[in-house]
Amino acid sequence: MSVQSAISVAAADATVQTIAADVYTVSVGRIGAVLSALLGLLGAVGSGLALARTTGRGRVLTWARRNGAVTALVSGPLAVAIGATVAATAEGGLGTGNGLGGAYVAILLGLTAITLGSLARSRTRTRTRTRTTH
Repeated sequence: MSVQSAISVAAADATVQTIAADVYTVSVGRIGAVLSALLGLLGAVGSGLALARTTGRGRVLTWARRNGAVTALVSGPLAVAIGATVAATAEGGLGTGNGLGGAYVAILLGLTAITLGSLARSRTRTRTRTRTTH
C-alpha cells in the first residue's frame, strides 16, 4: 500500500465521521425538535384537560374544555411531521447535537396528543348526541 493511497483512505474516513455540535450551538435540527416537542406538549396537555373535563373557572380551563381536543388533533400531526422530518435529516446519532433525541420526543408527544385528542373528541360527540335525542 502506497503512502498516497493510505492518505486518501484516511481522508475518506475523516469525511464520513460527523462532528458533534457544541453544547451552546443552536442548529436548525435543535430548533425544529424543540418547537415540534412544544407543539406536541401543547396538544397533549390540552387534550388531557379536555378529557378530564375540568370544571374550574378560568380562561385556560374554559378554553381547554372547549378547544382542547381540536387543538390536539391539529398540533399532534404537526409535531409528528416536523419531528419525523428532523429525525430523517439529522446527521449522526443520539447525542451529536443535531436534534435527533428531541425529534423522538416530539414524535411521542405528538402521537400522545393525537390519541388523547381523538378520545376527548369522541366523548364530546357521544355526549352531544345523547343530549339532542332526548
